[in-house]
Amino acid sequence: MPRSATINPRILCLCAFVLSLGCGEGGPEAPAQRAAATRNPSASPASVPLDSTPPGEWRVPARDYASTRFAPLDQINRENVASLRPAWTFSTGVLRGHEAAPIVVGSTMYLVTPFPNYLYAIDLNQAGRVLWRYRPPLQRAAQGVACCDVVNRGAAYFDTKVFFNTLDNQTVAVDATTGQEVWRTRLGSINVGETITMAPLVVKGKVLVGNSGGEMGVRGWLTALDAQTGEVVWRAYSTGPDEDALIGPEFQPYYAQDRGEDLGVTTWPPDAWRQGGGTVWGWISYDSELDLVYYGTGNPGPWNPDQRPGANKWTAGIFARDPDTGAARWFYQFTPHDLHDYDAVNENILLDLTIGGAPRRVIVRPERNGYIYVLDRATGELISADPFVHINSSLGVDSVTGEYIPNPQKEPVLGKVVYDICPASPGAKDWQPSAFSPRTGLLYIPHNNLCMDVQSVEANYIAGTPYVGANVIMKPGPGGHRGEFTAWDPVARRPVWKIREHFPTWSGALATAGDLVFYGTMDGWFKAVDALSGDLLWSFKTESGIIGQPISYLGPDGKQFVAILSGVGGWSGAIVAAGLSPEDSTAALGFVGAMGDLPQHTQRGGTLYVFSLP
Repeated sequence: MPRSATINPRILCLCAFVLSLGCGEGGPEAPAQRAAATRNPSASPASVPLDSTPPGEWRVPARDYASTRFAPLDQINRENVASLRPAWTFSTGVLRGHEAAPIVVGSTMYLVTPFPNYLYAIDLNQAGRVLWRYRPPLQRAAQGVACCDVVNRGAAYFDTKVFFNTLDNQTVAVDATTGQEVWRTRLGSINVGETITMAPLVVKGKVLVGNSGGEMGVRGWLTALDAQTGEVVWRAYSTGPDEDALIGPEFQPYYAQDRGEDLGVTTWPPDAWRQGGGTVWGWISYDSELDLVYYGTGNPGPWNPDQRPGANKWTAGIFARDPDTGAARWFYQFTPHDLHDYDAVNENILLDLTIGGAPRRVIVRPERNGYIYVLDRATGELISADPFVHINSSLGVDSVTGEYIPNPQKEPVLGKVVYDICPASPGAKDWQPSAFSPRTGLLYIPHNNLCMDVQSVEANYIAGTPYVGANVIMKPGPGGHRGEFTAWDPVARRPVWKIREHFPTWSGALATAGDLVFYGTMDGWFKAVDALSGDLLWSFKTESGIIGQPISYLGPDGKQFVAILSGVGGWSGAIVAAGLSPEDSTAALGFVGAMGDLPQHTQRGGTLYVFSLP
């Protein structure tokens, strides 16, 4: 992609909008500067099959195929949440980063731990009694090739089985009643640096799984397995020839730059696509009416962009595919020729919005490069792209061509340090998933406020070893804080309220029909805020930092509960989980530079907390 471009008036409008957020020169909006939202009837979640899930259950990490993370429960609400208290706790026995969401089916809760990836079934009739524990056989060396802690992002339930992935590249189906293994399929190799950390999703009897390892030169893919047998049905690669990417006659991308033969080869230097990244370690959504699954692809490898001139298709973008065959229908690239490790693996929230007076079926997506994108989910057309953090790494997104425009002044240069690039590599928002409330029409986004200094260096590919090519030191963004929690109106295209957090807000979010929003902080606070105003209504200090995903469910007695895993770690918390020295600011791919004081505020842990009213 060209590295210089003429800035058109639309883009200037976006830049002006950044300043209007108060994030450009004067620092972010102060916590008290909030405007209470009014309910927005023009936004509603899409109609999806998993909406038929009983209101009290939570069967997949996002709860529904639209990825709303909305619990239609209101026993716990703004009036009584101050009385919320711990009902019971459960120690997982593992002390690494706990990023998973527990899931609930009937009177049983299931949760999967970080490596060694134990799967627990817990009886909700007896306050945390373990019904069974499944321990998969594992290759322990997988821990040595995991990029960013040995996390796992959760399990999924479908048709009497619980499905989950292991760090050493296995997908497992376990009988939900007995805990007996039904099948186990290995999908990748740790010898090339490949791992799996994402939560699977089951669509039309197929278990969808993607790989990790973009920092090891791993070639990304999404694989579908038969839910009954574990046999591979199809695999779609994120780089390489059209045949490998399952691109054929059905592929109809909206924009011209995504049309052409074998772009997964021709937009790379010769054979560079073989180690080109584009791994699939984030979230998948499904629209049953369009019969399309949506997922994002990770960063191209290596980070050093001089080693891979070209747009580097099909990395750092989103695919829409037929779940039966894997055939690609459309693709949109958020960050062509990614310069800053802006993986595009974030959640795809499927909403039906009224935009410009007309109903639109859209994907709303807070992206790592700092923009909230709204795309037509039938075609991949860009409807809008608005900044939700301070951005200087790009100059905007062209609303006509759909093209992202990088800022030449912030491009990495070989052997030279480029200072103050915002957002940093973890992006405005990393994997931590947002939630959407159909009652308020607002999207609730846990995210980062980080910048970085970068020096590009030459990277050499050796299978199974880091393939990065960059020295990075991260630091707080404008205002000095490192995290934020933002309520965003996707129709008005603006923030409604914003909360500053001391550390990156690395947990997921939960919205409820009680007009509450829950999230956790890396120093261990679990919080409930007013969904309309952002006012803090309740908080509880857990034993360790929170990077998990909160859920809410009805217990066997008909009472509403809220659950969250505590246990700091992940990329942002590696300084605690892996015991790294704060003296090396470049450790954890530079994240330690921004997190040197975290060990003073929390410690390692691994506990499930379940809360209820008295």
